Amino acid sequence: VIQRIFYTVNRSWSGKITCNELRKSNFLQNVALLEEEADINQLTEYFSYEHFYVIYCKFWELDTDHDLYIDRKDLARHNDHAISTRMIERIFSGAVTRGRKAQKDGKISYADFVWFLISEEDKKTPTSIEYWFRCMDLDGDGALSMYELEYFYEEQCQKLDNMAIEPLPFEDCLCQMLDLVKPQCEGKITLHDLKRCKLTNVFFDTFFNIEKYLDHEQKDQFSMLRDGEGESQEVSDWEKYAAEEYDILVAEEAASDQWNDGYEAELNPVDHQKANVLKYQMEKRPFFEMPSHLADVDLDEYDYEEDFE
Repeated sequence: VIQRIFYTVNRSWSGKITCNELRKSNFLQNVALLEEEADINQLTEYFSYEHFYVIYCKFWELDTDHDLYIDRKDLARHNDHAISTRMIERIFSGAVTRGRKAQKDGKISYADFVWFLISEEDKKTPTSIEYWFRCMDLDGDGALSMYELEYFYEEQCQKLDNMAIEPLPFEDCLCQMLDLVKPQCEGKITLHDLKRCKLTNVFFDTFFNIEKYLDHEQKDQFSMLRDGEGESQEVSDWEKYAAEEYDILVAEEAASDQWNDGYEAELNPVDHQKANVLKYQMEKRPFFEMPSHLADVDLDEYDYEEDFE
């Protein structure tokens, strides 16, 4: 409950919460609302368990050594290498990450991954727009120049060439993006310009997410504009993503449990008892504790068949 209320607060980038921010977040009213709701997962404006489950599973999948930190190579594997290498480098440059120790070691923590994943899957919120704007603003002058846009677009063109797809020339792409954003000052795009734009997800994906860029290219611009205008009446992109991924993860877990149940049913009573001991000690083990000797199982007691079908 505390975690969900925490994410309703308009936090600063330092991660601290002021008294004024707590007052703005209607802290006490939120507590009362959560107590009245039988299923708090139905309150989508909070950071629900389903959201946490999806994020942690995604992080655990990338964190191959399970040290609760991921490096550049780990993050690059996200979504089948959809994010460009140049953007991955910018994320690890310290533009949007916190913690000097993690930056020194060239890794990001779970907390930084939370910011990354939500910003990646929903590029229309003010926080995500600021996140990606900081990454693309190479010189930190508060505006995206044509050079910076071309810098990120070059890698997109290389990926398209590798896929045997003819990329759109940068000049034509630039004209499309300027028509999309409609910046107030000629020759540069500011954070304010992007926050006014209804299709910031299309803008950002064009420069560093090849999979989503191709998805946008298959849609006509009028349908995307309609989706952008009606977004306030529907669930957010993040909520859609979290719901879809949660269903997939639950289905995979159910299939795995069904397979394990079928396997255990084939064991004889002695073997089944040993399997229950193993299962009990695994469930008893604390969540973050490293695996150890789970059960005293003597493999010599098992009779193996010579031929396997």
